[in-house]
Amino acid sequence: MKKIIGRFMLWIAGWKFECSIPVNDFKKSVLVCAPHTTNWDFYYCLACFWSMGIPYRIMIKDAYTKPWFGFIFKELGCIGVNRGQHNNLVDYSAALIKKSESMSLINTPEGTRSRAKEWKKGFYFIAKRAGVPVVLAYADYKNKIAGISKVIHIDDKTVEEVFNEIEGFYKPEMAKYPDNYNPQIYIRKE
Repeated sequence: MKKIIGRFMLWIAGWKFECSIPVNDFKKSVLVCAPHTTNWDFYYCLACFWSMGIPYRIMIKDAYTKPWFGFIFKELGCIGVNRGQHNNLVDYSAALIKKSESMSLINTPEGTRSRAKEWKKGFYFIAKRAGVPVVLAYADYKNKIAGISKVIHIDDKTVEEVFNEIEGFYKPEMAKYPDNYNPQIYIRKE
């Protein structure tokens, strides 16, 4: 049923869905969703993953998972996270993926809808610890296409190598608000 709802959600918005890799290639993964410049990204992301039948979890601000409407976000696969506390989210997230038969953990490493100086690196460490690939998902507002089209196996790659690979994939013009997307996602050390 969610597949039909997801396709309907995209159709009603005039968007297309695209996936150039087999779903079996990322049954367990960390799904990076970018550019993230608006809350509408959640809508298109959800529609896309429902269309594909991908079991997912997404970590969001814990304020969204509290009463009175928190149960809705929890039903949508959201896990509330208090960003003010020092939790070991990498270990927790990796354990969630490992114990699941099939699950993709959605991550928005920009960490904000405003322009980020650089991406947070947690998704890399979660994927490394869980032994799963990083999969790149996107919502391209310019062309009205949501999709998934790249798998990065990170087994022996450094953070910088993975970030270099990702940096060439996402473009500011894909974002709803291009000025809020910084295409330099990683600050290289001199």
